[in-house]
Amino acid sequence: MKFTVITAVLNRAGTIEQAVRSVQRQGWRDIEHVVQDGGSTDGTLDILHRTADARTRIVSERDGGIYDALNRALARATGDAVGLMHSDDVFAHADVLAHVAAAMADPSVDGVYGDLDYVSAADPARILRRWVSGQYDRRKLARGWMPPHPALFLRRAVLDRHGGYDTSFRIAADYEAMLRYLVQGGIRLAYLPEVMVRMRMGGASNGSAGGILRKSREDLRAMRRHGVGGIGTLAAKNLGKLPQFLPRPALPALPPACSTERPLPR
Repeated sequence: MKFTVITAVLNRAGTIEQAVRSVQRQGWRDIEHVVQDGGSTDGTLDILHRTADARTRIVSERDGGIYDALNRALARATGDAVGLMHSDDVFAHADVLAHVAAAMADPSVDGVYGDLDYVSAADPARILRRWVSGQYDRRKLARGWMPPHPALFLRRAVLDRHGGYDTSFRIAADYEAMLRYLVQGGIRLAYLPEVMVRMRMGGASNGSAGGILRKSREDLRAMRRHGVGGIGTLAAKNLGKLPQFLPRPALPALPPACSTERPLPR
């Protein structure tokens, strides 16, 4: 199985090297890393070219935001399965893709997902939240359930059949897309009960009150579009995050790289 790992990036000189190295450290070797840069001006491109290997595919061009960038990267993807590596994130261990490939050895499985750690931007060894997904059940969608987008891999055929990201959603296009795949597509998911990704806190959807409000509005629009609920589902979705904040032991430190400063756009 060939994996396409997609990274959309804009001005992330402080974290992009760790993200790229995380992909390169995967034990599964049949990978292409498709990087879509939005025209970085802070040295991100220099770091990308310095750390790239033969599997890295870098394009730098202006885009209409993160979901437009992801759609552009999807158009360049050639793998059998596609997943994301956001520019502030890292894989939790070197065997993530090997475990996904083992689950996808079952041809009836359309996608594989796992768990996610949110870590401090200033101290990535400090876990702030742990998203334990649990097994998928269609009825959970009405309670706001969704797998963590950065810990989801889908067969390329799912994306070809049901499309990429709706860019009319500025923050919640990933949630809308997953509802589309699950409700309209009826795809079958396999759950890996392990942390697959470590994600720094502070992105556009959780970095400000305005971002949280906008995401809630977009989540509600996606829910109504796909018939999974309304205000009650939105409330359940947000309340369901509370157990993620239970205290967790510290993680091993990330390999050293540049600064961990995190501007918001992406």
